[in-house]
Amino acid sequence: MPLGYYDVGATPFFALQADQRVSYCLHVPKSLKDRDRSACRLIVAVHGTGRTATAYRDGFADLAERTGSIVLAPLFPAGLIEPGELSNFKRLKFHDMRFDLLLLSMIDEVTAKYGVDSRRVLLFGFSGGGQFVHRFYTLHPQRLAAVSVGAPGNVTLIDDSRDWWVGTRNLEAELGVGVDLEAMRRVRVQMLVGAEDTETWEITLKPGDAAWMEGANDAGRTRIDRLATLKANYEKHGIAVRHDLLPGLGHAGPSALQPVIEFFEQVLADRAK
Repeated sequence: MPLGYYDVGATPFFALQADQRVSYCLHVPKSLKDRDRSACRLIVAVHGTGRTATAYRDGFADLAERTGSIVLAPLFPAGLIEPGELSNFKRLKFHDMRFDLLLLSMIDEVTAKYGVDSRRVLLFGFSGGGQFVHRFYTLHPQRLAAVSVGAPGNVTLIDDSRDWWVGTRNLEAELGVGVDLEAMRRVRVQMLVGAEDTETWEITLKPGDAAWMEGANDAGRTRIDRLATLKANYEKHGIAVRHDLLPGLGHAGPSALQPVIEFFEQVLADRAK
Protein backbone atom coordinates (compact mmCIF):
# COMPACT_ATOMS: atom_id res chain seq x y z
CA MET A 1 0.00 0.00 0.00
CA PRO A 2 1.23 3.57 -0.62
CA LEU A 3 2.85 5.25 2.37
CA GLY A 4 1.91 8.74 3.53
CA TYR A 5 3.97 11.45 5.20
CA TYR A 6 3.31 10.17 8.73
CA ASP A 7 4.00 6.55 7.77
CA VAL A 8 7.78 6.96 7.37
CA GLY A 9 10.53 8.30 9.61
CA ALA A 10 9.53 8.75 13.25
CA THR A 11 5.80 8.13 13.29
CA PRO A 12 3.09 9.24 15.71
CA PHE A 13 1.71 6.76 18.21
CA PHE A 14 -0.99 4.58 16.68
CA ALA A 15 -3.65 2.87 18.79
CA LEU A 16 -3.59 -0.88 18.35
CA GLN A 17 -6.80 -1.71 16.54
CA ALA A 18 -7.23 -5.00 18.42
CA ASP A 19 -7.13 -3.19 21.80
CA GLN A 20 -7.00 0.59 21.81
CA ARG A 21 -5.83 0.74 25.42
CA VAL A 22 -2.31 0.28 24.08
CA SER A 23 -0.41 1.89 21.22
CA TYR A 24 2.90 1.91 19.39
CA CYS A 25 5.18 4.18 17.40
CA LEU A 26 7.61 3.28 14.63
CA HIS A 27 10.75 4.36 12.88
CA VAL A 28 10.34 3.49 9.21
CA PRO A 29 13.37 4.10 6.97
CA LYS A 30 12.76 6.50 4.11
CA SER A 31 14.39 3.98 1.78
CA LEU A 32 11.55 1.52 2.40
CA LYS A 33 9.62 3.06 -0.48
CA ASP A 34 12.37 2.01 -2.90
CA ARG A 35 13.33 -1.44 -1.61
CA ASP A 36 11.84 -4.90 -1.47
CA ARG A 37 9.74 -4.67 1.68
CA SER A 38 9.54 -8.44 2.05
CA ALA A 39 13.26 -8.40 2.95
CA CYS A 40 12.75 -5.73 5.64
CA ARG A 41 13.12 -6.91 9.25
CA LEU A 42 11.37 -5.75 12.40
CA ILE A 43 13.20 -4.56 15.53
CA VAL A 44 11.01 -4.28 18.64
CA ALA A 45 12.15 -2.08 21.55
CA VAL A 46 10.15 -2.36 24.78
CA HIS A 47 10.17 0.46 27.35
CA GLY A 48 10.56 0.09 31.10
CA THR A 49 8.56 1.53 33.98
CA GLY A 50 9.22 5.10 32.80
CA ARG A 51 7.47 4.41 29.45
CA THR A 52 10.21 6.18 27.44
CA ALA A 53 9.15 4.45 24.22
CA THR A 54 10.33 7.20 21.87
CA ALA A 55 13.83 7.25 23.40
CA TYR A 56 14.31 3.59 22.51
CA ARG A 57 12.64 4.02 19.12
CA ASP A 58 14.98 6.89 18.29
CA GLY A 59 18.00 5.03 19.70
CA PHE A 60 17.62 2.37 17.02
CA ALA A 61 16.80 4.81 14.18
CA ASP A 62 20.29 4.84 12.63
CA LEU A 63 20.40 1.04 12.67
CA ALA A 64 17.00 0.97 10.98
CA GLU A 65 18.18 3.34 8.26
CA ARG A 66 21.42 1.39 7.67
CA THR A 67 19.76 -2.00 7.49
CA GLY A 68 16.36 -1.15 6.04
CA SER A 69 14.59 -2.35 9.19
CA ILE A 70 11.51 -0.98 10.94
CA VAL A 71 11.64 -0.19 14.66
CA LEU A 72 8.44 -0.84 16.61
CA ALA A 73 8.20 0.65 20.11
CA PRO A 74 5.06 -0.33 22.05
CA LEU A 75 3.48 1.89 24.67
CA PHE A 76 1.83 0.01 27.51
CA PRO A 77 0.44 2.90 29.60
CA ALA A 78 0.67 3.05 33.37
CA GLY A 79 -2.60 2.98 35.28
CA LEU A 80 -4.45 0.51 33.07
CA ILE A 81 -7.42 -0.92 35.02
CA GLU A 82 -5.80 0.01 38.36
CA PRO A 83 -5.07 3.75 38.75
CA GLY A 84 -1.37 4.37 39.35
CA GLU A 85 -0.31 0.78 38.63
CA LEU A 86 3.12 0.70 36.96
CA SER A 87 4.07 -2.92 36.25
CA ASN A 88 1.15 -4.28 34.20
CA PHE A 89 3.16 -5.52 31.21
CA LYS A 90 6.23 -6.95 32.96
CA ARG A 91 4.84 -10.41 33.77
CA LEU A 92 2.79 -10.56 30.53
CA LYS A 93 -0.64 -11.08 32.13
CA PHE A 94 -2.60 -8.41 34.01
CA HIS A 95 -6.35 -8.77 34.66
CA ASP A 96 -7.88 -9.43 31.20
CA MET A 97 -4.78 -8.22 29.34
CA ARG A 98 -2.09 -10.42 27.79
CA PHE A 99 0.73 -8.10 26.84
CA ASP A 100 2.65 -10.76 24.91
CA LEU A 101 -0.39 -11.29 22.68
CA LEU A 102 -0.89 -7.53 22.33
CA LEU A 103 2.68 -7.22 21.05
CA LEU A 104 2.03 -10.01 18.55
CA SER A 105 -1.05 -8.08 17.39
CA MET A 106 1.08 -4.96 16.92
CA ILE A 107 3.55 -6.98 14.85
CA ASP A 108 0.67 -8.32 12.74
CA GLU A 109 -0.72 -4.81 12.24
CA VAL A 110 2.65 -3.42 11.12
CA THR A 111 3.23 -6.42 8.86
CA ALA A 112 -0.13 -5.94 7.15
CA LYS A 113 0.54 -2.24 6.57
CA TYR A 114 4.17 -2.40 5.45
CA GLY A 115 4.51 -5.92 4.02
CA VAL A 116 7.71 -6.67 5.95
CA ASP A 117 9.14 -10.01 7.09
CA SER A 118 8.05 -10.38 10.71
CA ARG A 119 8.24 -14.14 11.06
CA ARG A 120 11.23 -13.74 13.41
CA VAL A 121 11.79 -10.31 14.95
CA LEU A 122 14.65 -8.83 16.97
CA LEU A 123 13.44 -7.97 20.48
CA PHE A 124 15.04 -5.64 23.05
CA GLY A 125 13.92 -4.43 26.45
CA PHE A 126 15.62 -2.73 29.38
CA SER A 127 14.65 -2.76 33.08
CA GLY A 128 10.89 -3.45 33.11
CA GLY A 129 11.26 -4.06 29.39
CA GLY A 130 13.99 -6.59 30.18
CA GLN A 131 11.49 -8.40 32.37
CA PHE A 132 8.94 -8.43 29.56
CA VAL A 133 11.27 -9.58 26.78
CA HIS A 134 12.85 -12.56 28.55
CA ARG A 135 9.38 -13.80 29.51
CA PHE A 136 8.12 -13.22 25.96
CA TYR A 137 11.11 -15.23 24.76
CA THR A 138 10.15 -18.07 27.11
CA LEU A 139 6.63 -18.21 25.63
CA HIS A 140 7.24 -17.30 21.99
CA PRO A 141 10.80 -18.22 20.92
CA GLN A 142 9.57 -19.27 17.48
CA ARG A 143 8.76 -15.60 16.75
CA LEU A 144 12.29 -14.36 17.52
CA ALA A 145 15.57 -14.21 15.65
CA ALA A 146 17.28 -12.54 18.62
CA VAL A 147 16.49 -11.21 22.08
CA SER A 148 18.47 -8.66 24.09
CA VAL A 149 17.65 -8.67 27.80
CA GLY A 150 18.71 -5.47 29.56
CA ALA A 151 18.98 -5.24 33.37
CA PRO A 152 15.70 -6.84 34.47
CA GLY A 153 14.81 -6.25 38.10
CA ASN A 154 13.16 -9.65 38.52
CA VAL A 155 13.72 -12.79 36.47
CA THR A 156 11.86 -15.96 35.56
CA LEU A 157 14.03 -19.07 35.49
CA ILE A 158 13.38 -22.19 33.46
CA ASP A 159 12.50 -24.25 36.53
CA ASP A 160 9.77 -26.87 36.78
CA SER A 161 10.00 -26.91 40.58
CA ARG A 162 8.61 -23.36 40.97
CA ASP A 163 5.43 -21.73 39.74
CA TRP A 164 5.17 -18.75 37.38
CA TRP A 165 6.53 -16.09 37.54
CA VAL A 166 9.57 -17.24 39.56
CA GLY A 167 9.70 -20.51 37.61
CA THR A 168 7.87 -22.28 34.80
CA ARG A 169 6.21 -25.26 36.50
CA ASN A 170 2.63 -24.12 35.83
CA LEU A 171 3.36 -21.98 32.78
CA GLU A 172 0.98 -23.84 30.49
CA ALA A 173 -1.86 -23.66 33.02
CA GLU A 174 -1.26 -19.94 33.59
CA LEU A 175 -0.60 -18.72 30.05
CA GLY A 176 -1.49 -21.61 27.76
CA VAL A 177 2.03 -22.21 26.44
CA GLY A 178 4.75 -24.57 27.62
CA VAL A 179 8.53 -24.18 27.45
CA ASP A 180 10.01 -25.18 24.07
CA LEU A 181 13.72 -25.51 24.76
CA GLU A 182 14.62 -26.51 21.21
CA ALA A 183 13.03 -23.32 19.89
CA MET A 184 14.70 -21.24 22.60
CA ARG A 185 18.12 -22.63 21.63
CA ARG A 186 17.62 -21.40 18.06
CA VAL A 187 17.33 -17.75 19.17
CA ARG A 188 20.42 -15.53 19.54
CA VAL A 189 20.49 -14.22 23.13
CA GLN A 190 22.24 -11.20 24.61
CA MET A 191 22.15 -10.05 28.23
CA LEU A 192 23.50 -6.70 29.38
CA VAL A 193 23.69 -4.66 32.57
CA GLY A 194 25.71 -1.72 33.84
CA ALA A 195 28.66 -2.56 36.08
CA GLU A 196 27.42 0.13 38.51
CA ASP A 197 23.77 -1.00 38.45
CA THR A 198 23.70 -1.94 42.13
CA GLU A 199 20.63 -0.17 43.58
CA THR A 200 18.11 -2.59 45.08
CA TRP A 201 15.29 -0.34 46.32
CA GLU A 202 13.08 -0.96 43.29
CA ILE A 203 13.66 -4.68 42.81
CA THR A 204 13.54 -6.23 46.29
CA LEU A 205 10.04 -7.62 46.78
CA LYS A 206 8.37 -8.08 50.15
CA PRO A 207 5.28 -9.98 51.34
CA GLY A 208 2.28 -7.79 50.58
CA ASP A 209 3.76 -6.37 47.36
CA ALA A 210 1.56 -7.02 44.31
CA ALA A 211 4.24 -9.14 42.63
CA TRP A 212 5.36 -10.99 45.74
CA MET A 213 5.63 -14.75 45.72
CA GLU A 214 7.89 -17.22 47.48
CA GLY A 215 11.34 -17.16 45.86
CA ALA A 216 10.90 -13.69 44.36
CA ASN A 217 14.36 -12.55 45.50
CA ASP A 218 16.23 -15.84 45.27
CA ALA A 219 18.02 -14.96 42.01
CA GLY A 220 20.25 -12.45 43.81
CA ARG A 221 20.41 -9.04 45.44
CA THR A 222 21.18 -6.71 42.52
CA ARG A 223 20.27 -6.63 38.84
CA ILE A 224 23.84 -7.76 38.10
CA ASP A 225 23.36 -10.81 40.34
CA ARG A 226 19.94 -11.64 38.96
CA LEU A 227 21.05 -11.42 35.35
CA ALA A 228 24.01 -13.68 36.13
CA THR A 229 21.59 -16.20 37.62
CA LEU A 230 19.39 -16.03 34.52
CA LYS A 231 22.44 -16.50 32.28
CA ALA A 232 23.55 -19.57 34.23
CA ASN A 233 20.02 -20.96 34.10
CA TYR A 234 19.84 -20.55 30.32
CA GLU A 235 23.28 -22.07 29.81
CA LYS A 236 22.32 -25.03 32.00
CA HIS A 237 19.52 -25.66 29.49
CA GLY A 238 21.78 -25.42 26.44
CA ILE A 239 21.03 -21.81 25.49
CA ALA A 240 24.09 -19.82 24.42
CA VAL A 241 24.26 -16.30 25.87
CA ARG A 242 26.34 -13.25 25.01
CA HIS A 243 26.85 -11.28 28.23
CA ASP A 244 27.82 -7.58 28.27
CA LEU A 245 28.79 -5.96 31.59
CA LEU A 246 29.03 -2.27 30.75
CA PRO A 247 31.82 -0.40 32.61
CA GLY A 248 30.85 2.77 34.47
CA LEU A 249 27.14 2.46 33.69
CA GLY A 250 24.37 2.44 36.26
CA HIS A 251 20.70 1.86 35.46
CA ALA A 252 20.40 3.90 32.27
CA GLY A 253 18.75 2.17 29.32
CA PRO A 254 19.31 4.67 26.49
CA SER A 255 23.02 4.76 27.39
CA ALA A 256 23.25 0.97 27.07
CA LEU A 257 22.17 0.70 23.43
CA GLN A 258 25.52 0.55 21.60
CA PRO A 259 26.27 -3.13 22.36
CA VAL A 260 22.66 -3.97 21.49
CA ILE A 261 22.99 -2.19 18.14
CA GLU A 262 26.21 -4.11 17.44
CA PHE A 263 24.55 -7.40 18.40
CA PHE A 264 21.46 -6.78 16.26
CA GLU A 265 23.54 -5.58 13.31
CA GLN A 266 25.51 -8.84 13.39
CA VAL A 267 22.31 -10.89 13.61
CA LEU A 268 20.84 -9.04 10.64
CA ALA A 269 24.04 -9.49 8.63
CA ASP A 270 24.14 -13.22 9.39
CA ARG A 271 20.50 -13.67 8.39
CA ALA A 272 21.11 -11.83 5.11
CA LYS A 273 23.82 -14.31 4.04
